[in-house]
Amino acid sequence: MGNYPRVASFRSSHALEEHLSSLGWCVPVDEGILTGAASPLAQPIEIPWHGGRRRVGNRFAVQPMEGWDGEADGRPSHLTRRRWLGFARSGAKFIWGGEAIAVLPEARANPHQLLLNERTAAGFEALRREVIEAHHELFGTTDDLVFGLQLTHSGRFSRPRQKDLLEPVVAYRHPILDRKFHMAERHEPVSDAGIERIVAAFGRAARLAQDVGFDFVDLKHCHGYLGHEFLSAFHRPGPYGGSFENRARFLCELIRAVRDQAPGLEIGVRLSVYDSIPFAKDAETGQGFAVEGFRPYTWGFGVESSRPTHPDLSEAAALLEMLAARGVHLVNVTASSPYYAPHLSRPALFPPCDGYLPPEDPLAGAARLISAARELKASAAGAVIVSTGWTYFQNFLPHIGQAAVREGWTDFVGLGRMMLSYPELPADVLTKGRLDHKRICRTFSDCTNGPRNGLISGCYPLDPFYKARPEAQELKALKARLTLGPAEVREKA
Repeated sequence: MGNYPRVASFRSSHALEEHLSSLGWCVPVDEGILTGAASPLAQPIEIPWHGGRRRVGNRFAVQPMEGWDGEADGRPSHLTRRRWLGFARSGAKFIWGGEAIAVLPEARANPHQLLLNERTAAGFEALRREVIEAHHELFGTTDDLVFGLQLTHSGRFSRPRQKDLLEPVVAYRHPILDRKFHMAERHEPVSDAGIERIVAAFGRAARLAQDVGFDFVDLKHCHGYLGHEFLSAFHRPGPYGGSFENRARFLCELIRAVRDQAPGLEIGVRLSVYDSIPFAKDAETGQGFAVEGFRPYTWGFGVESSRPTHPDLSEAAALLEMLAARGVHLVNVTASSPYYAPHLSRPALFPPCDGYLPPEDPLAGAARLISAARELKASAAGAVIVSTGWTYFQNFLPHIGQAAVREGWTDFVGLGRMMLSYPELPADVLTKGRLDHKRICRTFSDCTNGPRNGLISGCYPLDPFYKARPEAQELKALKARLTLGPAEVREKA
């Protein structure tokens, strides 16, 4: 196990910058936090919109996460409302997707994931209106606020009826993931006719999103879910597999369906721009290691086949060109999947109970994510880039974020887990120039531990609301029963 320093142990931005350099990552780090007009994070930006431009008021974005607390029929619950009102209070002017919204009942990743259809649309309309009103009351205007919905099909990781009952819909059979997730022979890849039904469902959901007032939809292509898996369908026969053109066909058809059903609705894509061969947990040390025995590795998008833990962004760059040619300029850059390589998409010193100890300093994972965004922004003229991985920078998040925006690495700093513990972080950065250090997410991973064990979404360590709920005690008892790794790490987590 590596002896990785906690981010809070760095006493200055310069010390953090030197540490990142020692890891092989040259990342800009400002000395202090700027406020008001002096801050790059406060600068408005004009983004492509309906053939013209639209103003977004600052450079913070709220990232979409996966909720586990919707109503059984897919409507937003009072707990969903509480979380989304945190987005309103954040001060971020780009709410990318709210959270993952399934387009079909069988596409849900858990039985309480949100679902958009004719029966649930009114709930989303009311929640959108409430978020807009709350943001206006706090910040005086919503003319510069952009608010979208992320549409998803959970694919291989669909669990629509029971949290422990996987009901996968896969693009192709995978030699490692099929075994890891105990896929039976009866789980044949989705047929071409089945794909047509899914594409139509995305179109219907986009029309409903437009009808209830959302500004855009995100066609989710990340984290191992169905859209992302199609991009790596090298071994699928027929029109949806093999060549780059075929592997991108599903996304192209989704774009066409949205344009047909919801003309004028903007489109974004959250994209895992690189992947990895899956990782496993060493039974003795608890540390993660790359699965052996599959070289070259030809089941990953954005992977060097001969070195399958190394990113290759060439196809991601080609995909951004393809999107631009279709008038899609909003791109949210993420990576891999939390189901089989979580250290790449959610760098954390303290992994989930069902995960593994990090095989690298989590700061390297965070630096790799924002560096990928930089590389793609440089190659994709006109793309509007939202970058990911910022939470793990913790108290230095604004120091790096404002430097990255100033130097053109990214257009927006996207916040995910941080929105659960400290939704007001953007407003505090922009107006106060300081952070409430007691609320900064330290990536204890309980926002993952709870939902993966059937509990509701939330920050159990830092949010008093969740800390006081009975689920917090359930989670504490659960963690005491599970083996995370060496005793010292279990105690810290």
